[in-house]
Amino acid sequence: MCIEIVGDDAPGCYCNRSVEFFYNHSEKYIADSWTSQSLLVVILGIIVCACILFANSLVMVAIIINRGFHYPIYYLLGNLAAADLFAGLSYFYMMFHTGPWTRKLTKPQWFLRQGLIDTSLTASVVNLLAVAVERHQTIFTMQLHSKMSNRRVVLLILGIWLVALLMGLIPSMGWHCLCDLDNCSIMGPLYSRSYLVFWAVLNLVTFTIMVIVYLRIFLYVRRKSQRMSQHTTQTKHKETVVSLMKTVTMILGAFVICWTPGLVVLLVDGLEAGPSVLKVEKYFLILAECNSLINPIIYSLRDKEMLSTFKRILCCLCRRGGGQGSASSVRFDTLQQETLKSSTVKMKRTMGKTPQCPNNTPAALNDGQIAK
Repeated sequence: MCIEIVGDDAPGCYCNRSVEFFYNHSEKYIADSWTSQSLLVVILGIIVCACILFANSLVMVAIIINRGFHYPIYYLLGNLAAADLFAGLSYFYMMFHTGPWTRKLTKPQWFLRQGLIDTSLTASVVNLLAVAVERHQTIFTMQLHSKMSNRRVVLLILGIWLVALLMGLIPSMGWHCLCDLDNCSIMGPLYSRSYLVFWAVLNLVTFTIMVIVYLRIFLYVRRKSQRMSQHTTQTKHKETVVSLMKTVTMILGAFVICWTPGLVVLLVDGLEAGPSVLKVEKYFLILAECNSLINPIIYSLRDKEMLSTFKRILCCLCRRGGGQGSASSVRFDTLQQETLKSSTVKMKRTMGKTPQCPNNTPAALNDGQIAK
């Protein structure tokens, strides 16, 4: 694969040259020492990475332990959190292999550093596309959750990561410029310009497809909502569907806003725009990094079901004195249970009784049922 060899180069190839050689050729010179600004960027980057790891770990744990989130859409959102967590690890690795440290990298280490970022981005993009398809399938039947089996969801998630891993490995597998020095990128001096064009165009086209899909869904939901009855159950169901749609759309919007500038710069670099792209490279990288921290914030602020889950756990722990139950034993209600429980509460209030904790919901109700 011409990544690392000992001895003389093959004709037309530079497989035994250092990383610094390619940086100098692309006029992206490596600094000899740390400046105060570079150190500040690295320290802030490490802090942001730590926040990314913590926040996305919380999202994943919440989805795992909460039975109310055991549906395909939340599994995919949990996988998106896993992709963000992986991105945090990738940036963390980069923080300790950047600046003057870049000079000490071997070519395999450099490809690993870049490949981790590529893999995390691909996992996020493909996962968002899967979320768009899942929402398209369920919303057009005005359901809250897909009927996709757990086995298919697991296979889908495995497929997402296999595609992400493949895209991260492609440059090191041969699509580089070690044997085509004139085609080397400026931002990624060991990457081929043609690969950057392919990478940027593929992701930008995927973004466009997802935006079109969500636009079509919103138009359908608006038209369908106008025809729905004002019955309590249907109204509750409609509000939940629209709320979840807004949440995933905000996640998509944040992703597009954070990543599009960087992809456009990659595309410009691939089209041989010159060293001017280096002026904005670091800023767009920071913007892309922030996306992995924004998603957990969106989950917390927008997903009412997740917020209500946390409130119910705290409520039941307080009522039981903290010693008679645990968060894992709390029964989390679905939409239909919420509607029926609301009616039960009203009846009990009429009879002068006090509402009970969510785990006292009648056992006859099934967690998998969805209001229609």
